[in-house]
Amino acid sequence: MKIAITTDHSGFESLKELASFLRDLGHDCIDFGPTSFEPDDDYPDFMFPAAQAVADGSCDVAIIMGGSGQGEAMAANRVKGVRAAVFYGPVVAKTAVDAEGNMSDDPYEIIKLSRQHNNANVLSLSARFLTMDQMKQASQLWLETPVTDVERHLRRIKKLDE
Repeated sequence: MKIAITTDHSGFESLKELASFLRDLGHDCIDFGPTSFEPDDDYPDFMFPAAQAVADGSCDVAIIMGGSGQGEAMAANRVKGVRAAVFYGPVVAKTAVDAEGNMSDDPYEIIKLSRQHNNANVLSLSARFLTMDQMKQASQLWLETPVTDVERHLRRIKKLDE
């Protein structure tokens, strides 16, 4: 899979290790920067090109990173055709996690749901809230989770992209 990767200063060191991990899994990572650590950089400058690469099909998906991952996802979601999901830590659902009433005690279930139900094509990670092991686990699980073919989910995704 061809993956656009990028960060702002908050994830500068982490992104290198995550990209190496993804390459070891057999993925082709296209690095959208930054090329040097600049504590005053602006995350949209890096998020927009990575998101555009997903939207135009030159990359299959993107994994982006920033302090919280929130602003980075907001920037990516401004690009038509991008569906960015934020992950800033493992959590267990307190109520049913799907329409069928299924429960899960998997702290990474939200990662799976972002792919299965929402066909997220960008994963935004929090450099300040996640350990490297959590970033690796979340990224691998997200990349390996198939998108559902359930009509109601496909219908909703289509509405997002229109």
